Amino acid sequence: MSIQSKARREAKKRKAIKAHNQARANAPAIEPHAELRNPQGELLAGVVRQAGVWVLGMDGRIAGSSDSAAEVLAMIKQAAALHEAQGNAVRLVYSDELRDTAVIEAAAQGLTLEQFEEQLAAQMKDRKPESAPDVN
Repeated sequence: MSIQSKARREAKKRKAIKAHNQARANAPAIEPHAELRNPQGELLAGVVRQAGVWVLGMDGRIAGSSDSAAEVLAMIKQAAALHEAQGNAVRLVYSDELRDTAVIEAAAQGLTLEQFEEQLAAQMKDRKPESAPDVN
């Protein structure tokens, strides 16, 4: 190999690293707003906001996203309630900004946050797919 080809490879590598770092610097910031943890401190679910969109993550995967803070707050509260119903203690912590935005969104619909959460839970229950019949 020539010295020039090594220099070109090195320059190409530096250019790729610089482009990667620039892309990461220009990416929209991710703001954490809620987390659901078990007593051992393991993260079960979380809510972040990125580029104005609220994102719900569960079990290390994105479970959904919404423009509505009230929806994602209601969903993470439902996840906490499901864990509690199964006898698993959990701790849910969320930001004042998430709560306040959710309250404002619910009020815009003429509801309290609790009423909004109940309404969303009823809608989700109605949409729940029925189990397939047993085939013998």
